[in-house]
Amino acid sequence: MQHLYFNDVFGVSEDDLEAYGAFNVSLVVDLPLFVDPFLLFNSEKSEYQELHQRIIGYLRYLRELASAGQLTAGRVKNLFCFPEVRENWLGFSLTDNRGRGLGMDFANALAENLHSLFIDFGEEEITKGSHLEKLCLIREGVGRDMISDFTTNLILRHLCEFTQGFAMKYIAPELRSEFAVNRIEFNTTTGSWSPGRFILPKHEGDYVLLTPKDILTKDDTWINKEDFVREYDDIPTAIGDRELRAQVEAYFRSVLPRNPKQRERADAVRKTALRYPVLYDYFIKWKEDHGDDAEQRSMEKVEISHSFYVRQFREFITLLGRVSEFYREPRTSKQATVEKVLFLKDVIENKGGFRSFYFDGEPMRREEDLKIMFRLVWHKTNYDVSREVNDGRGPADFKISNGALDKTIVEMKLASNTALARNLEKQVEIYQKASDAESAIKVIIYFTAGELRRVEGILSEMGLSTCPDIFLIDARDDNKPSASKA
Repeated sequence: MQHLYFNDVFGVSEDDLEAYGAFNVSLVVDLPLFVDPFLLFNSEKSEYQELHQRIIGYLRYLRELASAGQLTAGRVKNLFCFPEVRENWLGFSLTDNRGRGLGMDFANALAENLHSLFIDFGEEEITKGSHLEKLCLIREGVGRDMISDFTTNLILRHLCEFTQGFAMKYIAPELRSEFAVNRIEFNTTTGSWSPGRFILPKHEGDYVLLTPKDILTKDDTWINKEDFVREYDDIPTAIGDRELRAQVEAYFRSVLPRNPKQRERADAVRKTALRYPVLYDYFIKWKEDHGDDAEQRSMEKVEISHSFYVRQFREFITLLGRVSEFYREPRTSKQATVEKVLFLKDVIENKGGFRSFYFDGEPMRREEDLKIMFRLVWHKTNYDVSREVNDGRGPADFKISNGALDKTIVEMKLASNTALARNLEKQVEIYQKASDAESAIKVIIYFTAGELRRVEGILSEMGLSTCPDIFLIDARDDNKPSASKA
């Protein structure tokens, strides 16, 4: 069996990681978990509260530069654009641990809102504290991954010290080393970052960072745009100023169409919040008042993630290791891709791999989970497996390549995806043309007989029923042998 998880690679027990409070990451592919700054803010641990204050202090420093007109383009790039801390093996990258980090879109979004959105940092009258997540409420394109990356960069010293403590106690000396880590301490006098040195686990020439489970979340941060829209009806009622509350409610009704659809209601909420930004503060106050729910929800989601991505995926990896031809490499990227897809299909359908998609008897139905599995199938390959490649027409799921002239695009979808027909008709072919790829493969996974009928109907209508480049994977649990017979 391949050593794909932290405890396997470094010869430590999962019990020791659990007792230490660290998440057992994969060292092949990032797992979709994120650092939530609200969990620092709301924690009873003084060190976490201090970390949150450090984040707010840095934002105050940036705001002071902006107020003084000292935010040049060079400073924005240096002070706002952070690289992803890839060594923690968390986030969105399914290729390995090479994420995009914080680019100029995030930098500009933060810089432009320092004067307005964060003008009262440290002097809030409605909320109990300051929150970076406020940015994702008002700015499109700023989500959990960017908030997590920014937070992770600003608490990097803590993560290094946390990992060093575990390494010194549990990891053999030959599996750890001293590393210089950049951007550990920020000096407000010089406006520059200084590095630090730490004894950390060593893997393939680089260091690995552990992250405390109690600051991680899954799906979204506690303060997020979707909840703001979903819970909007309760927000205006918290406004103490009756005149202002009446103005807010009147404006919302004026921009809300009769018999609104869900999207139209969301648009009305956004328009109202832009007109009355104080709504964001009352929403954040509500979130603060229910902070214990944030900790409970995140803890449950992280535990589910551990069970799903570590325990159940470990069983899937064991299945991979039982196939002797697993590492044989065909001559072309398409041959290699078809072989890997058929192998994945066989493991899921006939060797019990379908169980990896279920938790407490219910299918998880997430495309990202299928993509993580597909990436694991390519472990140790000589092919370049790129994730979410954007060649000008939008991101593809995977591009498998062997040199500049041999490329295959792979799209992976759920049968329940409402945009499946449109994707089958246009998306992959567009990616194929944009990438100059010779081939395009489509993989669709279904969990019920109804989903299968839906897919077959779509393929029939489009004349694709016999297309050799479309593969259906059966992840049903009601047509498989029992665990005792599998």
